[in-house]
Amino acid sequence: MSRTEALTALRREMQKEKVDACLIPSADPHLSEYLPAYWQIRKWLTGFTGSVGTVVVTQDFAGIWVDSRYWIQAEAELAGSGVELMKIGVATDPAHTAWLAKHVPTGGVIAVDGRALGLAARDALQEQVSAKSINLELSLDLPGACWFDRPELPTEPVRELTLEHAGQSRQEKLARVREVMREHGAQWHLISTLDDIAWLFNLRGADVSFNPVFLAHALIGPDRVELFVLPGKIDATLARILSADGIEVRPYFEAAEALGALEQHYLLMFDPARTTCALIDRVSCQTIRAINPSTFFKSQKTFAELSHVRRVMENDGAALCEFFVWLEDAIARSQEVPLDELMIDERLLTARAKQPGFVSRSFGTIAAYNANGAMPHYRATPESFAQIAGNGLLLIDSGGQYVGGTTDITRVVPVGQPSAEQKDDYTAVLRAMIALSRLRFPLGVASPMLDAVARAPLWERLAEYGHGTGHGVGYYLNVHEGPQVISYRAAPAPHTAMQPGMITSNEPGLYRPGRWGIRIENLVCNVSAGISEFGEFLQFETLTLCPIDTRCIQRAQLRADEVEWLNHYHAEVRRRLQAKVSGPALKWLLHRTEPLL
Repeated sequence: MSRTEALTALRREMQKEKVDACLIPSADPHLSEYLPAYWQIRKWLTGFTGSVGTVVVTQDFAGIWVDSRYWIQAEAELAGSGVELMKIGVATDPAHTAWLAKHVPTGGVIAVDGRALGLAARDALQEQVSAKSINLELSLDLPGACWFDRPELPTEPVRELTLEHAGQSRQEKLARVREVMREHGAQWHLISTLDDIAWLFNLRGADVSFNPVFLAHALIGPDRVELFVLPGKIDATLARILSADGIEVRPYFEAAEALGALEQHYLLMFDPARTTCALIDRVSCQTIRAINPSTFFKSQKTFAELSHVRRVMENDGAALCEFFVWLEDAIARSQEVPLDELMIDERLLTARAKQPGFVSRSFGTIAAYNANGAMPHYRATPESFAQIAGNGLLLIDSGGQYVGGTTDITRVVPVGQPSAEQKDDYTAVLRAMIALSRLRFPLGVASPMLDAVARAPLWERLAEYGHGTGHGVGYYLNVHEGPQVISYRAAPAPHTAMQPGMITSNEPGLYRPGRWGIRIENLVCNVSAGISEFGEFLQFETLTLCPIDTRCIQRAQLRADEVEWLNHYHAEVRRRLQAKVSGPALKWLLHRTEPLL
């Protein structure tokens, strides 16, 4: 079925059900970022492959709301689909709800699958449309009624993360969660977010691309837990282990029924931003809304977890040394042997797969040459990719999942002779990354407040970028995890407080549409900077170990302290990696970590 045929079929279903508008969020019953194929409705209907986008369909309009990271990509992928690109500033912009409130007639009906609509999103939508008495129909899966070859839900097995790598037992983690439940007076706590569940129960899966999680809901009580998982994913041996810890494995689709069976005098705690309507609407007992306590606990990596992460960074850095040896040779020989963007991901995967504990990529590799680099979330495909030849800049954003840590790194390398303007931009981005790397800040400061420090070197040049500067990173979990985020577009709320052990990306950028894009990214960890009469302070320990290419630097534009930081970083990279590489990779490492004079 083509995209236009799918759109026609959906409108036919809407007519049959007397629905004025169909809303399709980028979500599943766990409100995940990366979705199982079963829930990739937006991609099936529109062809847009970006990770975020909200679709609205009426009988005479179809549109998808996406932020600036995806505008160029969406224009290309939506061509011929009958779906209009609706531009918004940030992913959380509720512009689609305002559009619905304006265009749906008074007393009309908006259909959205309640299984994939967060409670907070439903509340915001209802507030927008209530003045026109517009009704929300949450029980219909209209796309599912016409998606005849819809993929099945994943069946990959769940596996246990050993205590050596987990650092804390399930009982210890559950005890911490139950303490928060007691503070709120709650007897039960519902968790639907997959990263929280995987972390809390020391389990990992493979149901979602790039993230080692599995589809599940968890209902935590005072002395027992019900874990709802698709049948067959947890074998008898693991089920017995979980049972010994007070965890009963139940069928995945019984979660709503279990919630509905809670007695009315109980108090259920849940996170409204991470829980769907289809579950909460079954609840008849009292409820209290609160952020999942596991979100905070897993963001603050323990000493044991950080020890594993540091070893993973050394292994990942060794793999990158091997990769960059190949890349620089391939660039040098590109006139005789063509080089293209698709080859980058293949070679990165080959290099990482040799390292101990490697599991998978942590996200889809971005290898973007020149103009493609101006699209922050560009993906080369067999249908659309660039040859790497001539003069310019190649941006490579990649990462790996290892048993013991998650990596995410971006580097930009020159191809041929970069221009003076490209070097100016590169140096400004490097200065931005260094500025944040060197920052000291009070314990508990709201993470969005740090953003201006990174952006200042770019703002000096009247330059800006549309994405955030930093996102939280999980421990052998999701590459994008909260609660912290370094972005001035996010509200500085109490839950964004910076705490010891948090791992965050540091990735400022600069993008010139149709020309090139630059982003330099390391992962950093909050560690103590000391205590003064003004309180306790934190600073960043840079975790990522890979040389930053100095061939694009305008040396005269760097201050002495910035050069000192870069040389110190390269000395540390050399010290940590030289015992892990040999031959050409060692030679490359020594050359690329030479001090900048």
